Amino acid sequence: MKHIVVLTGAGMSAESGLKTFRDTNGLWEGHNVMEVASPEGFDTNPELVFEFYNQRRMQLLEVKPNTAHHDLANLENNFKITIVTQNVDDLHERAGSTNVMHLHGELLKVRPVNDTKPVLHWSKDLNLGDLDDNGNQLRPHIVWFGEAVPMLNKAVDICSKADVLLIIGTSMQVYPAASLIHYVKDDTPIYFIDPNPTLPDSENLTIIPKPATEGVKHFINLMNDHI
Repeated sequence: MKHIVVLTGAGMSAESGLKTFRDTNGLWEGHNVMEVASPEGFDTNPELVFEFYNQRRMQLLEVKPNTAHHDLANLENNFKITIVTQNVDDLHERAGSTNVMHLHGELLKVRPVNDTKPVLHWSKDLNLGDLDDNGNQLRPHIVWFGEAVPMLNKAVDICSKADVLLIIGTSMQVYPAASLIHYVKDDTPIYFIDPNPTLPDSENLTIIPKPATEGVKHFINLMNDHI
C-alpha cells in the first residue's frame, strides 16, 4: 500500500462552516492573536482566553465534516493514510479517519496549566476554577504562539516516509508546520489543493487550485488511475 501523508490547514474545514480564526487584518475574532493565543495573553486575562475558546468549541459542536473529510477517510480502503493537521477541530476523526496527528492541539481537550498531562476530553465551557484531580487549573490543550510544538519531530519522521504528500487548505507560510514539506524525499510527488495556491512550481508538484471538497475528489481520481 502506498503511504499518503496529508497536511491539512484551515481551508480543510472552512467548507464545514468553521471560521478560520484569523481575519485578513491579522485579528482573531476581533482580538490580537497574542491576547487569546499566547501564554502571556493567558497570564494577563485568562477569562478572555477561556471565552475565546469556549466560543470556538461551541461552534465546532454545531458543524459536521464535509465531503473532503469523508473522502480522505474512505481513501484508507486503498492506501495507508496519515493525516498531520494544523487544525484543532475533530472533523477528520468524526469523518472516520483513523490516523490523525494534531500539530497544534485539540479544541475538545484540556490539560493542567503546569503540565502537559493528563490530557482530558472536554466538550463544555472551560472556566477559572475548573481543576484536574490534583487541584490544578485546566487550560485549553492548544499549542499557543511562543510554545514548542511537541508533535513536530514525529511529523517530520512521518513526512520523511511518505510515498505521496498531499497538502490541503494551508498557505504553507506559517512555521514550523510549513517546514514539513522539506522533509519528504526528493522524488516524492506533492499535490497542493488550495483555491489560492502559494507554493512555487517545482518538478514534482501538482497544483489543484480548488477548494477542499472539489480538490480531494480530483486528487482521488488521479490516485485511482495508479492503483
